[in-house]
Amino acid sequence: MEEERSFSDICGGRLALQRRYYSPSCREFCLSCPRLSLRSLTAVTCTVWLAAYGLFTLCENSMILSAAIFITLLGLLGYLHFVKIDQETLLIIDSLGIQMTSSYASGKESTTFIEMSKVKDVVINEAIYMKVIYYLCILLKDPVEPQGISQVVPVFQSAKPRLDCLIEVYRSCQEILAHQKATSTSP
Repeated sequence: MEEERSFSDICGGRLALQRRYYSPSCREFCLSCPRLSLRSLTAVTCTVWLAAYGLFTLCENSMILSAAIFITLLGLLGYLHFVKIDQETLLIIDSLGIQMTSSYASGKESTTFIEMSKVKDVVINEAIYMKVIYYLCILLKDPVEPQGISQVVPVFQSAKPRLDCLIEVYRSCQEILAHQKATSTSP
């Protein structure tokens, strides 16, 4: 079963949350950000090239124009490959673990997998960032002290969804964690 709902990020931008229910013990959440705007790309490119042309008219050195074109192209490729994330996915399977995948605008994907035996809990935390923002994070067990927390792993770092979206994902994660605890303790 698949559902899609629209939410907004902390800045008011549009986000799309796709929820896929594979079974009671396996769910996937895909949070899609808006694609790169052609308008903003054109504005940045024109600004850089106009500034380079202004310097060219003052210095009459054609290397300035070549450098501006080269820097703009490298900057765009770097932005698409290392910064602009189009989609973030959280896959939670109670018997295996949690997989987080970030898909960049260039097509590159970055995946992190956390074994369920290392997961202590999934919580919504708050932070002050010029205002109060909320984020979903996974608490990992401390291998030395079972009641302690060794690491906090934030989820959906790029999309930065608002609290209403995080609550939906949180509730589903808690259902799966409760299902996992129930099946692991039953004989």
